[in-house]
Amino acid sequence: MKGLETGRLVSGLVALGIPNAEETAFSMRTFMRLVLERNEVINLTTVTDEDEFIDKHLLDSVRCYGWSEIEAAEYVVDVGTGAGFPGVPLALIYPRKNFLLLDSLGKRTAFLEDAVAALNLENVSVLHSRAEDAGRDAKLRERFDLCVSRAVDKLSVLSEYCFPFLKSGGFLYAYKTLKAAGEIDDSRLARQLLGGAPDAEIRDAALAPVENSGCASARRNAGHSIIVLKKAGPTPSTYPRKAGTPKKVPL
Repeated sequence: MKGLETGRLVSGLVALGIPNAEETAFSMRTFMRLVLERNEVINLTTVTDEDEFIDKHLLDSVRCYGWSEIEAAEYVVDVGTGAGFPGVPLALIYPRKNFLLLDSLGKRTAFLEDAVAALNLENVSVLHSRAEDAGRDAKLRERFDLCVSRAVDKLSVLSEYCFPFLKSGGFLYAYKTLKAAGEIDDSRLARQLLGGAPDAEIRDAALAPVENSGCASARRNAGHSIIVLKKAGPTPSTYPRKAGTPKKVPL
């Protein structure tokens, strides 16, 4: 079964146009093993079937490979990274870009520090902090070209978490289900207040079926769509508001 799963992962990476697919698949499988092992001690994911893990975590994370914004980015921050998605898989396929994995739960960041060391990911740093606090840190504020975040919160709240990290002209990739499309209109005022551009683009990068996988579950992987938002100007110094406020009182 492991050989079939590895073949499925390689096929998925090839379908996305990612080079060195076999080498990358080996590193991603190693990360999957690390997540599932630690998951027995702390809650990192509800997805424990390896075939499902490949679809829902690994391939879903890197579906943006080759897009112009990430290709141009040098510094990337993953806000609310959880078990390291999408940040770690993206760091594996973009070893020359610098990634910061940010999460508010110490047990998760402790795991990520161990995983980053085990994978020898020299292009990845880990920070235990709430986004509202880190977004006010002068060393981090408006320092990043791209922010990625997967299923963290509704878009109006997520914008307040993420836009303070972005340079003017930077982008946010918000990994969302198709049901979240209505959040674009609901977040318009928040994005305007935070320095965001008015327009938003939904990109559905669903993967094609994996051929010759030998798995009954091989099928079109709808996964997440990605809402692409642009930072048009600086975020006012009043944002982000103090920890907890963006979620309790959305803009």
